Amino acid sequence: MRKLEFASLQVRDLEVSKDFYTNKLGFELSEMSNPYAYVFKYNKGEASFAIRTPMENLDGKELGNGVQLWFAIDSTIEDLQTDLIAKEVAILGTINNTPFGKTLIVKDPDNYTITLLQPSL
Repeated sequence: MRKLEFASLQVRDLEVSKDFYTNKLGFELSEMSNPYAYVFKYNKGEASFAIRTPMENLDGKELGNGVQLWFAIDSTIEDLQTDLIAKEVAILGTINNTPFGKTLIVKDPDNYTITLLQPSL
């Protein structure tokens, strides 16, 4: 079986996206970041995640279509929702109950949808 080792999103403005992921969603930067990308901290055995400058010209292209990343959270989804509303993060819909747990979906500055999951116990 294969497992996801690494994921990166190409973003239009690296600094705007860094601000979104760190200050609004609470991701922490790892030491592996470079001038073309920011890599976020992860634990050994988990997939790492990054945002990076475009690898191709993105003019006139829509980003985010068909891409959805899921991240497990440590807090309750309700507390997270309150925090995200206060930070004016674009939330799509309401809290959902899924077979995996409660989810909340947000949009990043480039239209990528990020699902935040409070796993079922």
